[in-house]
Amino acid sequence: MGIPQLVIFDCDGVLVDTENLANRRLAEWLGAAGFPASFEYCRKNFSGRSMASVQKEVEATGVSLGADFVERWNAGLPDLFAHGVEAIPYVREFIEAVHAADIASCVASSARVSKMHITLGQTGLLPLFEHALFSSSMVSRGKPFPDLFLHAAGTMGFAPADCIVIEDSVAGTLAGIAAGMRVFSYHGDPHSDRDGLAEAGGVLFDDMRELAGLVPIH
Repeated sequence: MGIPQLVIFDCDGVLVDTENLANRRLAEWLGAAGFPASFEYCRKNFSGRSMASVQKEVEATGVSLGADFVERWNAGLPDLFAHGVEAIPYVREFIEAVHAADIASCVASSARVSKMHITLGQTGLLPLFEHALFSSSMVSRGKPFPDLFLHAAGTMGFAPADCIVIEDSVAGTLAGIAAGMRVFSYHGDPHSDRDGLAEAGGVLFDDMRELAGLVPIH
C-alpha cells in the first residue's frame, strides 16, 4: 500500500461522537410518525445516510414523514447538539499526523455543511477542515453510492486510487469501496455494525491510535 495523497474523513462517528444522539432522536421521530423503529434499528440501518434517503425508505412503507421532514430535522440540530459534542478519542492526533506528513485531507459527509459547522465547531476540529467540507447535498446520490467521495476527490484534484477513506458506517464503507478507494472502517462504538463493515470491505480498527500504524503516512 502506497502513501495516500488524500485522506477523506467521514464526519459523524469518525470525527465527532454524534451517531447515538442523532439516532435516538430519529427513532423518536419515526415512532411518532407511525414507523416504529428502535434506536438499535436506526443505528444499524440509517447511520451514515442522508435524511433525504432515510425519508425515502421510510415513506416507501406507506408512512408519511411530511414534506418538511428534512428541513425540520436540520432546524433541530443546534438544539440536539447544544449540550456539547465530543471529538472521537485520539482522532485529532491522527489528523495532525496527516497534516504533518503534508498529505491533503477533507471531510465527506451525508450531513449538510451547516451541521458540520456545528459539530466540528463544538469539538474544535473545524479549523482543520474548513477549507474542504463536502456534503451529500452536493451530489445526486448519497452513500452507499460513490458519488460523494468521487466528487470530493475530483474537487481536491486526486485520483480515487490515491485516496483513502476513514468511515464508520456500512453505507459509507460501501461508497468508498465503490469509488475505488481504500477504506478503513472504525468500530470503536459498541453500537457499530462490525460484521457489516467487514462484509462491506473495510479494513477494521477500533481505536484511532491504531490508524497511524495501518495507514502509511510517512
